[in-house]
Amino acid sequence: MSFEVRHVAGALGAELSGVDLRSMDDADIEALRALIHEHEVVFFRELWLTDEEHLSLGRALGTPSIFPISRLLGGTEPSFQRISDGPESPSEADSWHTDVTWVAEPPKYALLCAEVMPDRGGDTIWASMTAAYDALSPTMQRVVSDLRVVHDNESFVAALLRKTSGNPGAEQLAERLRGEYPPVVHPLVRTHPDTGRRALFLGGHFMRHIEGMHDDESRALLEFLARHIDAPRFHCRWRWTPGDLAIWDERSTNHRNAGERLLQQRTIRRIEIDGDRPYLDVVTPD
Repeated sequence: MSFEVRHVAGALGAELSGVDLRSMDDADIEALRALIHEHEVVFFRELWLTDEEHLSLGRALGTPSIFPISRLLGGTEPSFQRISDGPESPSEADSWHTDVTWVAEPPKYALLCAEVMPDRGGDTIWASMTAAYDALSPTMQRVVSDLRVVHDNESFVAALLRKTSGNPGAEQLAERLRGEYPPVVHPLVRTHPDTGRRALFLGGHFMRHIEGMHDDESRALLEFLARHIDAPRFHCRWRWTPGDLAIWDERSTNHRNAGERLLQQRTIRRIEIDGDRPYLDVVTPD
């Protein structure tokens, strides 16, 4: 059987059905991978994967990541990040970003299962960074393609300290994160290694400054790009139901929650798949 595809939005996103993800053969896996690259984020309704099935699917797509905090605490096996938000613990993901850009080799895919969802609110929005790059003028494309950005984990550390307020080991863990994961430089535009398409590579609050620019120049350009990708024509919004699964390409998208105030608990379970060093292809003149 082949996947049935229902487009979710104009720029990106597709709801898939027709294939049992628990028993895919090699051809199904390659078809799924191709659909992820084509649509940039894909969704499955009420799939209710167990932890083991979730991890097995991740392994079919690559090498599941060991999250940096888990690695610092001695973890040697992939682990889920269970993220729980609610009235007393607001989400820290309400601005555009792609995940963990403060490491040298950020993840290439993320797989997220919805466990507990509120009656209303809690949506997630994705933005196509390929469409956003394509929409820039040729002149601006040339400008941004020549730039590199310093990324660091300061905003992640700050969010960690807010979430763990009162935990006596939190400050020590924060210092270890800073020491083990120093700032890293990535291109502002990256080439997708599987499709060859160019995409803006924006890490949101993980971006510190553009190399070689004065602070005000760097801030102005990054703020312009943040406004640019905020245009709804680049977006896909998903209303979660418990058991849903989303898989997205971290290399060609940004995502964020919808910024709604949650009146009830929301719990999600995520794994990421190891990627490689972002790069920009060099086009040589004929």
